[in-house]
Amino acid sequence: MKKIDLNKIIMQNILHHADIGIHVIDNERRTVIYNKVMAQLEGLDTNQVIEKDILDIFPSLNEETSTLIKVLHTGEAILNSTQSYLNFKGQRITTINSTIPLYSDEKIIGALEIANNITHIKNLSDQLIELQNELSSTKSSKKSLRAKIKRYNFDDIIGEDPSMSLAKKIARKASNSSSSVLIYGDTGTGKELFAQSIHYGGIRANKPFIAQNCAAIPEALLEGILFGTDKGGFTGAVEREGIFEQANGGTLMLDEINSMSLPLQAKLLRVLQEGYIRRVGGTKDIPIDVRIIATTNEEPLETLKKETIRKDLYYRLNVIFIQIPSLKERKKDILVLSNHFVNKYNSLLGKKIEKISEEVINSFMEYTWPGNVRELGNVIEGAMNIVDDEERILKKEDFISSIYIMQDKPLKNAIVFQEKNKTLPNILEEMEKDIIFNALNNNQYNISKTAEELGIKRQTLQHKLKKYKS
Repeated sequence: MKKIDLNKIIMQNILHHADIGIHVIDNERRTVIYNKVMAQLEGLDTNQVIEKDILDIFPSLNEETSTLIKVLHTGEAILNSTQSYLNFKGQRITTINSTIPLYSDEKIIGALEIANNITHIKNLSDQLIELQNELSSTKSSKKSLRAKIKRYNFDDIIGEDPSMSLAKKIARKASNSSSSVLIYGDTGTGKELFAQSIHYGGIRANKPFIAQNCAAIPEALLEGILFGTDKGGFTGAVEREGIFEQANGGTLMLDEINSMSLPLQAKLLRVLQEGYIRRVGGTKDIPIDVRIIATTNEEPLETLKKETIRKDLYYRLNVIFIQIPSLKERKKDILVLSNHFVNKYNSLLGKKIEKISEEVINSFMEYTWPGNVRELGNVIEGAMNIVDDEERILKKEDFISSIYIMQDKPLKNAIVFQEKNKTLPNILEEMEKDIIFNALNNNQYNISKTAEELGIKRQTLQHKLKKYKS
């Protein structure tokens, strides 16, 4: 009976079900692995390629233009190379490829190419760039497109907490300057709201404002989006201006700057220092005047420690620093924000809600709001979609999709860890006591249910209760 090679079967399934294209040739240029994703990318059938010389399958290539053959000859990897080409079905495909030599006993026995299909992302980025081009092309198109784009100003920043008032005060002063701004705030706190308010409330208000999320686009595409491309920048590259050129005279917001790769940060720093850009694949220096507003959802000093932001770029960006407080740090604003969202969605959804019940507001005040103001707005929008048209008050039962908020009860006395005059054993004891009595309260003092919820034995819980009641 033939022995089954389980490892081989597992490997074959992994290769064929992975969501990246894989192409492997041996040292005689014959394809030995060609998975389904790569076949779909290139518009071929796997059987057309396996055991064939790569130049027989791709006659448009030669030993210089084939990355697999080049790596086979040089032994040097080619990493994160962008390629845009027409496949065998005539479809325009854009991929990010890495090609790696394969060694055995220090001899090259083949080459592996991994292709990540980013066609959809590339198409979206192209549409974004075309939209920005159209926006800046003519006065008529500029007016019609700007009418469709929501522009925020300082009146849209809701909040009366002193920490929010301080952030707004700094931002208002920043709007009358062209210096770089670094905004730090958790996800959902309103970083773009501040960035737009600074731009549209200041001296560059009549010039373009462009926002780019640095985490949303692969690095190989992000460089072209920022600086533009010239023919020859990469396979299939076309001549196109980037968003630095489109934002000339105005403001460029770089969201999540800490997610940008360090090499690209170095290129950004050079642009900020020298005042000109050079397109990818280009040789011409293009002068630009762009104000940078960078944002990060990580504490800036922590990003320096983790080296996700270059120190020299950090100091260049951090001329004006704005810290936006999280919602849990300004809970007094929850009521005013809730009323703001009720009014907003009354208008959008045709409702007539007058207020939110006290029970719901109390739950809002106890909840930690990891998604901040954005989460609060979404939660109220969800309830406003569900509530009957004749209702005037948002009640607990209207928050069906957000019931977790009503159940999120923080420990009443867990802040003991902030007290400096207590030892760690004392702090841990008090925290354990709080956890136990909160769990007891939630379970109507049912010992068995409480022990089950806490994951301890009933006898252990009784022992601890006796200890803490004494």
